[in-house]
Amino acid sequence: MSLPEIVIDLAKITKNVEVIKRIAAPYQVDVVGVTKVFSGEPKIAAAMLAGGIRMLADSRLENLARLKRAFPETPLMLLRPPGLSQVDETVALAEVSLNSNWDVLLALSRTALKRQESHRVILMVDMGDLREGIWPKELPQLVAQVLPLKGLILEGLGVNLACYGGVIPTSENLGHLVELAAVMEREFRISLPVISGGNSATLALLQKGDVPPRVNQLRIGEGIVLGCETVNRNRLPGAFSDAFILKAEILESYDKPTIPIGSIGQDAFGEIPKFLDEGWRKRGIIALGRQDVPTEGLELRDARLKIFGASSDHLIVDLTEAPDLTVGSVLEFNLSYGGLLGAMTSPFVHKRYIN
Repeated sequence: MSLPEIVIDLAKITKNVEVIKRIAAPYQVDVVGVTKVFSGEPKIAAAMLAGGIRMLADSRLENLARLKRAFPETPLMLLRPPGLSQVDETVALAEVSLNSNWDVLLALSRTALKRQESHRVILMVDMGDLREGIWPKELPQLVAQVLPLKGLILEGLGVNLACYGGVIPTSENLGHLVELAAVMEREFRISLPVISGGNSATLALLQKGDVPPRVNQLRIGEGIVLGCETVNRNRLPGAFSDAFILKAEILESYDKPTIPIGSIGQDAFGEIPKFLDEGWRKRGIIALGRQDVPTEGLELRDARLKIFGASSDHLIVDLTEAPDLTVGSVLEFNLSYGGLLGAMTSPFVHKRYIN
């Protein structure tokens, strides 16, 4: 066993997909499986496909290339709007991409024509979260520009919520997106078959049956890998929150004070740390650092333990209430989405897959 390691239960990933698809099925919502948090690892993507996912999506072209090699017959979506430098790879790797910029759309059209292919696009609309997307009043002009472009198929409209601005998906803001789609269809005499209503944050609204009827696609990552909706992080009924478990080893265990001795300056990350005097405690040094995973993304599975803090290479844990743990003992952690992102991206965290 190589530590630290993250243990991935593929059967639980498949089960989580099945849970989400059961929630979505009564409302005719298609679930696109988002693979970016685990860097497009084909083993995990295969577990998604086994649960019934029909399209995979990622924000990185490198990850889409991995997926294309592993699943050449599975349609892929590029989540992050491509840059002008990425249009060739985008058309080569992704059947559909999310877009909001005229210059990029024009370049995608030229590339698709050169390749004698068709590329589907979803126009992203900013409904208040202030990340990617065109402002609603500017949408008609962009639609008018896109429709004549050869090689591109305008598939629909999309939105991203609860990421940058934390704006919660509601029947009102998603309803506004649906209204915009209806206006575009009337004005330009077109059909927009896809209304992509956001990410795992929309699952809570979907559970209540409050997603507007025309919203027929969700791009789900965290809901699948951690089994929760992302407004309140409530676990989805029947889903697993522990498909990913991080394990790390105790390197050192000594009784020490909880207040450093000497003048306090900046730490290794340019911050001035603050400390609470809790007297002498047994402090365990764990082989896991901020280079591997953000400290705030970790939750100790042993309730007796508490995290003091971390440097780039070391995690410091209070072992006082667990006298059975010593050097060589292995600690287990649950992960938040940010923690999972760090652990799966770190080349120093070994990955082990189980069924």
